[in-house]
Amino acid sequence: QVQLTESGGGLVQVGGSLRLSCAASGRTFGTLVMGWFRQSPGKEREFVAAMRWAGGSTEYADSVKGRFTISRASAQNTVYLQMNSLKSEDTAVYYCMWTATKGRYDYWGQGTQVTVSS
Repeated sequence: QVQLTESGGGLVQVGGSLRLSCAASGRTFGTLVMGWFRQSPGKEREFVAAMRWAGGSTEYADSVKGRFTISRASAQNTVYLQMNSLKSEDTAVYYCMWTATKGRYDYWGQGTQVTVSS
């Protein structure tokens, strides 16, 4: 079992910044990818950003490229999402994801609310 503990959500104005954190604990041996998804009311959960644990390569959704940055603290099994130049459409519940299996999402965090007000 892997437990994911998220923090850092909140209320911010348009153009502001927030940093989300996600700490993985438990049986984290073999981490393949950690990443972030988000879900707005009435919409499906969508990919935001991800990082391959071996090598640190990253991938972003087009909607956040140039504004969001995913990073990690490997020793702490923690991944971060720095969100800058926030827009109202970034409002969503953000979920951390951990997987050791290619093509599958093994574990999810509980979600953290990000609200961007205009």
